Amino acid sequence: MARPTSVTDAAVTRLQSEEIVAVSPAMMRILSLVERIAPTESNILITGESGTGKEKVARQIHVRSPRSSGPFVAVNAGAIPESLIESQLFGHVRGAFTDAKETHRGFFEMADRGTLFLDEIAEMSLTMQVRLLRALQDRLIRPIGSESAIRVDLRVITATNKDLRKRMATGEFREDLFYRLNVFNLHIPPLRARREDIPYLANYFLVRFAERAGKDVQGLSRRAWGVLMNYDFPGNVRELENAVERGVILCDGDTIRVRDLPPEIGERGVPRLGPGEPEGAYPVELPLSDVEERHIRRVIAHVDGNLTRAAKSLGISRSTLWRKMKRYRITGVSD
Repeated sequence: MARPTSVTDAAVTRLQSEEIVAVSPAMMRILSLVERIAPTESNILITGESGTGKEKVARQIHVRSPRSSGPFVAVNAGAIPESLIESQLFGHVRGAFTDAKETHRGFFEMADRGTLFLDEIAEMSLTMQVRLLRALQDRLIRPIGSESAIRVDLRVITATNKDLRKRMATGEFREDLFYRLNVFNLHIPPLRARREDIPYLANYFLVRFAERAGKDVQGLSRRAWGVLMNYDFPGNVRELENAVERGVILCDGDTIRVRDLPPEIGERGVPRLGPGEPEGAYPVELPLSDVEERHIRRVIAHVDGNLTRAAKSLGISRSTLWRKMKRYRITGVSD
């Protein structure tokens, strides 16, 4: 059995019920930027693939800002029907439309003196983009049906997994709104580009889910670790979290094995070994280049991304290691 890397060795940033677990240089740079921009009032655009933890970063900014005592209101703009989004964001008064039986405070008003986090901002229609831009410029909102405007004091953080510059080029996103939102841009790299975070994240999730399930799960087998370290995680941290939760629930005993992980991870990660082959071995039908790539990834992960130690362990020079990393597109490691 291989025990998971201790999460206490990672940079664990705690905020209320949220935690960001990271050791990779890419994420450490993000956390360093968070420290610097959190005290400001500037709008922030967070970009990155789904599941990378954009809302966690937004919450981190809020908690470290002068607005930390105020509300943090998170809104998935892409999940609100077009017919309701204006009312949801800016509110409405009683009798404004057929179903408006009571006055409703919008998310902007709810976030007053705090932070409003608008996720999936790219899904907002051009009409609503105009309303949002005006609200950001004037800091005034007018609930539907109201004759008076309400002044709001809040910081707006937005997020998207889309390329807004491409959407601007096609006329789907307003250029003036983009520059209003994008005072600071934080791009969260995908998990496959920061594989050294995987052991620490997996251990964090394992401890949490084992405690929740009341099970004495101590770690993952070597093969299970190999599968996790070589899987690309298209769903990013969220997919890793779900995989570990499944592993904790399905495992017998104190060790998560490959069979306990989601099938797609077992199939796309390290190839399965034949009966009787020792853990850590490679299937004989695996091409030599694949063996080399997987071994380099394993060594880099073992030395926590330190390339000097990795090159020494592999018996090659740093320049040779860099060439091989470029060839196999191995990224997200420290120097």
